[in-house]
Amino acid sequence: MLDTIFHRVSVRKYEDRPVETEKTEWMLKAAMAAPSAVNQQPWEFYVVTNKKVIESLSQVTPYAGCAGKAPAVIAAAYREACPFPDYAQIDLAIAMENLWLAADALGLGGVWLGIAPTEAYMKKVGEMLAFPEGLKAFGLFAYGYPAESRPQQDRFDRERIHYIE
Repeated sequence: MLDTIFHRVSVRKYEDRPVETEKTEWMLKAAMAAPSAVNQQPWEFYVVTNKKVIESLSQVTPYAGCAGKAPAVIAAAYREACPFPDYAQIDLAIAMENLWLAADALGLGGVWLGIAPTEAYMKKVGEMLAFPEGLKAFGLFAYGYPAESRPQQDRFDRERIHYIE
């Protein structure tokens, strides 16, 4: 488990081959295993493998261009009608991290592309994927087999730890 945490990096270049459905489903199982406020599980996931739709999604933000060459993109969204809507984005953030760690554990690589909280980006993604009323886009996760490899940076900084005894 810790190996995956310390191995995971943002991967923006992918081999030109599809990801097996089984691996995608394992990633989604990991995402849905995330804790959520009062167990509200506000998430919905849209798995996109259509190249034209992926290319469109890659143009939603100035930072999403790398998604254009990914074999798959998962659009994560949340239902506004949940018991604690103010915590829905936090719930989705935890689910996205689980998704990312699962991808790494399965030999895949990916990158989380932020959509929320920018309303214009959220609206664009919702329109592109024809989200039903009450569903809000949270983030995109472009993924596939990595065409690049690099070590994770060591971000540990002892000076940011404060003990209160």
